[in-house]
Amino acid sequence: MASMRDIKRRKSSIQSTQQITKAMKLVSTVKLQKAKNRAEETNPYFNYMYQTVSSMLKRSGNINHPYLKEGESSKKAVVVITSNRGLAGGYNSNVVKLITESNFSKEELDIYAVGNKGREALDRRGYHIESDDSAVIESPCYEDAAAICNRVLKAYQDGEIGEIYLAYTHFKNTVSHEPKLIKLLPVELDESETKEDTNVLMNYEPNDEEALDMIIPKYITSLFYGALVEAVASENGARMQAMDSATSNAEEMISDLSLKYNRARQGSITQELTEIIAGASAIS
Repeated sequence: MASMRDIKRRKSSIQSTQQITKAMKLVSTVKLQKAKNRAEETNPYFNYMYQTVSSMLKRSGNINHPYLKEGESSKKAVVVITSNRGLAGGYNSNVVKLITESNFSKEELDIYAVGNKGREALDRRGYHIESDDSAVIESPCYEDAAAICNRVLKAYQDGEIGEIYLAYTHFKNTVSHEPKLIKLLPVELDESETKEDTNVLMNYEPNDEEALDMIIPKYITSLFYGALVEAVASENGARMQAMDSATSNAEEMISDLSLKYNRARQGSITQELTEIIAGASAIS
């Protein structure tokens, strides 16, 4: 059985850790409120952007455009959005699992990492890290998303990659976050997603190639930016939950150690009384 000194020292250590986890929970809560408001404000725009562009492309007919057909290269680019810091439960590992547990082989993937944790995890597993934009996740803005989009699209247009994917965490609410892996290019048209009459073809001015050259990069940039905003909100939500659980676990451990300490103290007192009584009996 552990001594009273050991129990007291361990209890003090856990109390110090509990103060840290409680402080981190409060910080994450404040950050979450800001990130949540930002995600809720931007989410409708990106949903309508996705629906509008999808509807438009379904009405475009058989247009021969690079963005609407698979590239010649077998390489695939995956933009992976994680955080720069840990202590967020399974937030980072869940995104990494989307890549490692997919049907893609390591040799065919180029990872465009946004976030140190995802980059480090995939690099350890032997994936090729094409670029690292981890600083972007600290305070994402539309210009950052556009810069990443331009870089990836250039590789797509140059034939270096044939497909583009996005791996991030979708923010549903404070306690619910869903890791997602979605295909961005070439655009896949799912006829089951809409009931619109696709027999009415879309008219482009001045022509379809110029219009799509302008619309689709903006569409991809919007999805990147929306994913960055949702990822920040999801990260803070996950960290708040993790720190709340850690604080609760620390409270339970402190309560258990207090009980053990009281038992050890009671045992020590009982032993001292027994020795005193035994000594007094021997003298008499």
